[in-house]
Amino acid sequence: MVRIILAILAVFAAWSALDFIVHGLILAAAYQATSQLWRPMTQMKMGILHVAVLIAAIAFVLIYLRLIAQKGIIRGLEYGLLFGLATGVSMGFGTYSVMPIPAFMAIVWFIGSLVEGAVGGIIAAAIIKEQSTFKRIFGR
Repeated sequence: MVRIILAILAVFAAWSALDFIVHGLILAAAYQATSQLWRPMTQMKMGILHVAVLIAAIAFVLIYLRLIAQKGIIRGLEYGLLFGLATGVSMGFGTYSVMPIPAFMAIVWFIGSLVEGAVGGIIAAAIIKEQSTFKRIFGR
């Protein structure tokens, strides 16, 4: 159980740091240029955003734990890249298709999601190393 909690917290921390790099640094000018689309900083619901990232990290780690039978760094990376592909396409290009955001923003959201998924998969795999943890918790 300790490894699961550590994996969740580590994925959450990594994703939060990467979100800061992507959204706070790389896309800062793009957000300013499209400020009419976003809440002013004083009205942003950052607490809700952090809870959403935490819930995503919990789901991400539990999916890896429950559904990836063959654990390991390579399998974690594969899982993370697939997760990042799914979330990145919908976040980046799905949003681009319905909102007037710059293509650059959509591309960065997509690539950022791929990177976050890959990093999350590697972290989950590195911390949840053995199937015995899974077997002890879920009996499979």
